[in-house]
Amino acid sequence: MQYIQLKQAFKDFTVFSLRDIRSVDNGFHRRRLSEWQEKGYIRKVINGYYVFTDLDIKEDELFEIANRIYSPSYVSLQTALAYHRLIPETVYAVTSVSTRRTRTFSTGLGDFDYRTVQPAFFCGYQLKRGRSGTFKIASPVKALLDYLYLHPGIKTADDLRSLRLDGEVFFELIGEDDLAGALDRFGKKGLAARAMKLRGLLEAEGRGEGKHA
Repeated sequence: MQYIQLKQAFKDFTVFSLRDIRSVDNGFHRRRLSEWQEKGYIRKVINGYYVFTDLDIKEDELFEIANRIYSPSYVSLQTALAYHRLIPETVYAVTSVSTRRTRTFSTGLGDFDYRTVQPAFFCGYQLKRGRSGTFKIASPVKALLDYLYLHPGIKTADDLRSLRLDGEVFFELIGEDDLAGALDRFGKKGLAARAMKLRGLLEAEGRGEGKHA
């Protein structure tokens, strides 16, 4: 396979793998990838996964890459909370959850962090349209519950306030029934108590009473 053939075959891909290439050319030798990297045509994300160097990589592309390089996974936690405008911070790593073991990949595109959840909790994500397909990202309520679930030390009112959740956005995006339904699926009493305490704090702060909760 020549580079021009690679470019034509995967021009609509955000990220492509060695396996993808061999599905087109089963005799492909991976040394060509090293040659094309040296020439500046492609760049490696992690072993076996590559992007074209002329790809304009924005948020959606990073989310597609995050889904692809460590599967199954979906974007969640701080990244999804920021995406849904629930927290004000710019998040520099793409954070995801997976049923596989916890991993961090430090790449030329940034860091991709993955935290482990049980298979029963691998749910509650939305499919969003990306550059070359769709990517999976937690819904607002699932992003919040994933975060609380994976940070069991967040318990007190001060701990919950430290999340700096935007109360107005919270109540705009997360209805009481949505929260109750998601908590039922988790089936964790401690998590439910902390989530409902957080909701109460945000509600009280909205009435100007939060500092006394």
